[in-house]
Amino acid sequence: MRIQGPRRTRRRRWLVEYPRAAPVGIFLLIAAITALSVFAIERGEAEREAATLNERARAVASALERRGNASAAYLRAGSAMFAAVDRVDENLFDRFVSELQLDFDYRGAEGIGWAQSLRPFELDQFRLGANEGVSESIRIKPAPTSVTGRIVPVTFLRPLTERNHRMLGYDMYSEPVRRAAMDEAEALARPVASGKVVLPRGGADRPGFVIYMPVFRDSGVGRRLRGFVFSPFDAEDYLTSALELADAGDRGVRLYDGEATPDRLLAQIEPAAGSGILAQKQVIIADRPMVVEVESASSYSLSTLSMLTLLFGLLVASLLLVVARLVTQQAREDQLKLEWLEEQDSIRNSLTRELNHRVKNTLANVLSIVALTRRRSETLDEFADGLDGRIRAISATHDLLTQSEWGTTPVRAVVAAELAPHVNDSGQDFVIAGPEVELAPNDALTLGLAIHELATNASKFGALSEPQGCVSVTWELEGKDIVRMDWVETGGPRLAGRPEGRGFGLDLIEKIVAHELNEKVELDFPPEGVRCTLRIPVRRPSEFAIRAARRRSVMEG
Repeated sequence: MRIQGPRRTRRRRWLVEYPRAAPVGIFLLIAAITALSVFAIERGEAEREAATLNERARAVASALERRGNASAAYLRAGSAMFAAVDRVDENLFDRFVSELQLDFDYRGAEGIGWAQSLRPFELDQFRLGANEGVSESIRIKPAPTSVTGRIVPVTFLRPLTERNHRMLGYDMYSEPVRRAAMDEAEALARPVASGKVVLPRGGADRPGFVIYMPVFRDSGVGRRLRGFVFSPFDAEDYLTSALELADAGDRGVRLYDGEATPDRLLAQIEPAAGSGILAQKQVIIADRPMVVEVESASSYSLSTLSMLTLLFGLLVASLLLVVARLVTQQAREDQLKLEWLEEQDSIRNSLTRELNHRVKNTLANVLSIVALTRRRSETLDEFADGLDGRIRAISATHDLLTQSEWGTTPVRAVVAAELAPHVNDSGQDFVIAGPEVELAPNDALTLGLAIHELATNASKFGALSEPQGCVSVTWELEGKDIVRMDWVETGGPRLAGRPEGRGFGLDLIEKIVAHELNEKVELDFPPEGVRCTLRIPVRRPSEFAIRAARRRSVMEG
């Protein structure tokens, strides 16, 4: 318990001193945890999507290879068949194509063709249709030149569509990419795919590639190249045909020749929504390395689980922010209440000490007044009347101080309270004028006694004893810290100078009042009436008044 108490106090003090730090800190902590959770979920989703992409890329690559291997097998069969005969004529080629029993789209190929390999001296026989059973004369394009060493024109191409018919006679050996593939196929004696070539289709050029399978004829000095069985492939149709075997869903798929660069793009199927998340696999199609690329269709938005986690985290953070705010507010209110109670206790103690002090002073003043009144009174009635009036003067001033909670009291209120009995009794005129000035409690008590004595003397022997008499009480500020008050009597009995006997009132004004105010009292007795000048200090509010103001501010806050 000795440890938990200070810790709890420190926590509460911290909540009070930094009321916004705790709610904001809790909100930021929950927000950070939520962000980490969303990051972990998104990372897991990304890894899962990457694994799925790799799997899809492998499946698409496998499908592309299967399509390529199937086409290569057909070309191998054709090569074996054409190598075993003396001539490759149109009837033989058509029978070969029909026996393959290909489906309608030739499994992604544009068809199957035969291209005879010719030397320049064999061109005349080829044009006349006498060589290899050609049914009609074919115009070779581009036209051979004197430096042409080999010519490989398209001899047959099935199915004989309008597009394929236009390809008849095209010298594929004249084009570098095709020539490189045919040379490699001749050297390796197996199907070889070309690089990226352009296939005319419907008036628009389409990228694609061609697979070549060489056909040799044995001779006495070794084998001799007779031509090539080939299949041209529209890359987009080929990719679409392969995706029938491996569905990529709404993901994007691209096929590149050799490297995944924009200039080597053969075909692409755009994803439903591109994300930039890619998976690449190399695929070998007829001894030609290609790259298949699969792109995720996921968008950059958060997944459903991440959105739910984010919303839940923000909701929890907001609720905890509100709860923490309420807790800190309650802690602050408790602290203010505690401070208020401590202030009340301090005020109560101060009030007790102040009350004791003032009661002692008041009792001392009363005892002094009683003693002096008794010595200066000749009869019991005179003693009782003097004592009663002076105690009433103290009581009236006490009432004013009580109304102001023993704070500062206006000069006008003190003068009016002490003159009120004489106004009611005699009905005489008074002139009361001066600025608004506040006096400290002790100074107000002293002034009240002085005004009472002056008023009592005036009602007995001075201006208030005559019907035409008048008393003027005026005051003004001398500097910032002194109030100069003038008591002037007119219209009363003419005076013959200063009284010979000193009464209690004269002693109280000239000695007690002067001592309490710490200022000299000027008391004159001209023939017109009594004149008295008092100088009263204007003190700043006492420490008790400051505590009272602090107590009110705490309660209002």
